[in-house]
Amino acid sequence: MNTITIIGTGNMANGIATRALAAGRTVELLSRDAGRAATAAAALGAQATSGVVGQTPAGDIVVLAVPFDAAKEIVTAYGDTLAGKTVIDITNPVNFETFDSLVVAPGSSAAEEIAALTPAKVVKAFNTTFAGTLVAGETGGQTLDVFVAGDNAEATAAVASLVADGGMRPIAAGSLKRSRELEGFQFLVMTLQANPALETFNWNTGLKIVG
Repeated sequence: MNTITIIGTGNMANGIATRALAAGRTVELLSRDAGRAATAAAALGAQATSGVVGQTPAGDIVVLAVPFDAAKEIVTAYGDTLAGKTVIDITNPVNFETFDSLVVAPGSSAAEEIAALTPAKVVKAFNTTFAGTLVAGETGGQTLDVFVAGDNAEATAAVASLVADGGMRPIAAGSLKRSRELEGFQFLVMTLQANPALETFNWNTGLKIVG
């Protein structure tokens, strides 16, 4: 799995692309805006290419670096094209109008909802890392922990390998339903970043298991 397709061109797409390139992978960026994808790919260097959403992803691993609703739309539109591929869901289904709740039903998760819409092997990862820390590859002098949850052993192993090769520490969090806890906890962390009383929290923190 030497090519990683990333759908999206925002900050998280750039951060994950940076780690994928550090891992020795090539990167394909897909966007609804071909020009924006081309500009983002050019900034990443010669090992990055670009294209438009709708074309068949070149990578065996496809990263959904878009908001939750857009991720659902994209996997639905791709349909069977994603069969056999590993899809990484990085979304946090936060109600961004109120910033006070998640938009998925209790007992569910964004990852599980996305998995129900696609024949791909869905893996939850990178939802507990912020974009700037991914670009840097660390935060506070500490290696980033990346929690990986999924139901397919081959897919989760492939994602863990990408994480490790990118200089981070993969942590196997269990089956895909553990996405519920990962999304809920990251929601809490996001509210802390947005709290003006916590002046040193500036979307630059990271979750880490210390032992």
